[in-house]
Amino acid sequence: MYELKTKENDRSVIEFIENVENPKKREDAYKLLDIFTETTDYPAKMWGPSIIGFGSYHYKYQSGHEGDAPLVGFSPRKAKISLYFATGDTAREELLKSFGKHTIGKACVYINKVADIDVDVLKELINQSINFLQEMYPNK
Repeated sequence: MYELKTKENDRSVIEFIENVENPKKREDAYKLLDIFTETTDYPAKMWGPSIIGFGSYHYKYQSGHEGDAPLVGFSPRKAKISLYFATGDTAREELLKSFGKHTIGKACVYINKVADIDVDVLKELINQSINFLQEMYPNK
């Protein structure tokens, strides 16, 4: 049986950010922590070893696979900062057009630094993602 690695845990978010080697990335992590906390009204929690998540939802796929995941989150990785929003939401694609400098992976939006993006659009992306996931998975 597949074991989900990215689970909510009790590790310290501040301690995790303090251990980010690059000082500029650490500073951006604190900025994002403030933006996500203020926008979501959820406390920041560590998910797995390196994702800072806000809120949670329980998903269940047709395959039977199910689990819990953060509604939104971010991770200050070595190369880029990963932002986690809902996938499959067409409104996300529309908002990303005015987001600023970023690239897109399968489930992540990657940025180099907070200065490259429009923070107001980031807040819209956060709210849109939460609304989308709470409509798709209303049980949590």
